[in-house]
Amino acid sequence: MRQIEPYVLEALPSAPPGAPPNCVPRLVEHDRLQWWADAADDPATLLEDFLTRHDLPVRDLTRPGAHPAHPAPGTVCGAAVFVSAAAGARMAGAPIGPASPAPAVPDLVAVVYRHHDHPTRPTPPGRPHPSTPGWQLGPWTESWTPRQHADAVRQARHAIAAGDIYQVNLVGHGSAAYTGNPLPALRRLTRLPGARYGGILTGTDWAIGCASPETLIEVTGGAIHTRPIKGTRPATGPGRRELLESAKERAEHIMIVDLERNDLARIAHTGTVRVDQLYTIRRWSDLWQAESTISATPAAGHGLADLLRAVCPGGSVTGAPKLAALTRIAALEPVGRGASMGGLGWIGPDRLDLGLTIRTAAADPDRIHVWAGGGITWGSDPAAEVAEAAAKTRPVRAALAGQPRR
Repeated sequence: MRQIEPYVLEALPSAPPGAPPNCVPRLVEHDRLQWWADAADDPATLLEDFLTRHDLPVRDLTRPGAHPAHPAPGTVCGAAVFVSAAAGARMAGAPIGPASPAPAVPDLVAVVYRHHDHPTRPTPPGRPHPSTPGWQLGPWTESWTPRQHADAVRQARHAIAAGDIYQVNLVGHGSAAYTGNPLPALRRLTRLPGARYGGILTGTDWAIGCASPETLIEVTGGAIHTRPIKGTRPATGPGRRELLESAKERAEHIMIVDLERNDLARIAHTGTVRVDQLYTIRRWSDLWQAESTISATPAAGHGLADLLRAVCPGGSVTGAPKLAALTRIAALEPVGRGASMGGLGWIGPDRLDLGLTIRTAAADPDRIHVWAGGGITWGSDPAAEVAEAAAKTRPVRAALAGQPRR
């Protein structure tokens, strides 16, 4: 069994979700929280309590702290945080679904970093990582066939016709055996164009690499923002026009915007929720995608736990109504979402910024795992949905394999 080198925060950009860029060379890991979804604890409370013990002001979103310009050695800078879709479902009071195909990866991670004048990397627990000069990725094995995926889309459409749900996101999974060190492959993934949240987080025998363009939740300057992405086409001229003109994609997108508005309203000061941008077309790698920006002012007394319970899992990867969609997801998807469809980012004294873990891969000691899917409405065509999921995962798999971008 390989040991994936732990205690690394790398490839995060100088902008969020990474640590303050001037601090990065001086950071060392100070403490770590890891939690799996089969534990009894409430993950939202667990995370808030853990960060509070390390003097991060997460009890009240309206009372942030400040990051000093010249932090003293030993002071806490912030924490890299990962929240899985299963942890989010637990926070929402919904079924967490089938088991993760990568059980080594925790469902909640918080790694607190402090400043140090002469940082040194701690000795990893267990035996050291072996020398792995070569990298080879084996063939991909899918958790469902295209036909099974299409059948799940049909079942989702039946549930919509029955009025059980209005929309649901279905996610598939693939994995491949590997030899060598997975971290360089995950670094390639983080550098895909448009990776607003590009980063790697590792632990003993696991690693997560993310190249997400989507903001799950950001709190900074006294405001909360979420930026759902819904609607995808190839990054061509006709693809952009088709996405702009698609009534189906626009209706699906607006439904999620309404869901996110309602989510933020649970923790917002009355009357402050607004849509700042609606259905803006942006490019990620070789795809066009539609994005909106929703903002709100937090109400006094709401902390990190309340925020996570309100927004997790993200509406763009669940559906509406959220609880009913999560119940349907748990019944239709063959394996758990693992590291995907959750949140990854940074929580510091002055800001919180978590990206939605789409375009995400996870490595366990033996295999690389990826996930991709899309939103299903009554107007969805099963074959088109299967093709869309394949298009979304293609650049991720190519980056992991070391194939040049086209």
